[in-house]
Amino acid sequence: MKKKVFVTWGGWIGHQPEQTANIMAEVMRNDGFEVDVTDKLEPYEDAGLMKSYDLIVPVWTMSKITAEQAQGLRDAVKNGTGLAGWHGGMCDSFRNDTEYQYMTGGQWVAHPGGIIDYTVNISDINDEVTAGLSDFKMHSEQYYMHTDPNNKVLATTTFNGDNDPWINGTVMPVVWKRHYGKGRVFYNSLGHVAADFSVPEVKEIMRRGIHWACR
Repeated sequence: MKKKVFVTWGGWIGHQPEQTANIMAEVMRNDGFEVDVTDKLEPYEDAGLMKSYDLIVPVWTMSKITAEQAQGLRDAVKNGTGLAGWHGGMCDSFRNDTEYQYMTGGQWVAHPGGIIDYTVNISDINDEVTAGLSDFKMHSEQYYMHTDPNNKVLATTTFNGDNDPWINGTVMPVVWKRHYGKGRVFYNSLGHVAADFSVPEVKEIMRRGIHWACR
């Protein structure tokens, strides 16, 4: 039986939510998943519908979520549906909902310098998500985040302080996985815009993370 995935996109258009959602939806379909894509949050309120999915992929930067929608999403993950996402589409969403941040394991707070060159370092070469991958270069936003120490960190980046000297040498998680209730949660801070997925490691890390997070 095919794994079922629910992808929902919206929010700030600068992160190209529709485009990035469609890129990863195609990857998942090529891997044999059954994927439903929508631009609405209301389905979160349907407990029976959410229970039917093995994975939820949210692609919403900022925006608003109702209490009922947020509760429906949290309940689905607590009961075993996986959660996987990237960049601001998952960890700069619904800024006033701290329980959402508790579930995802992190929240964006800055990207010093904007679009810059930096390196992503694979910190766990034995995990199934990052095994066989090497450090790689990015030309994109280097995400500075507030993160949960309970995350299992798989990749990091180090800030050089060129833009904000006080953070020189700070090692910041880029990729992590965690649990929330019975659900597996995966996050990758890469994926600012659709072009970022042309970096092979970005797409491959996301693809593997999706497989890991599935119920």
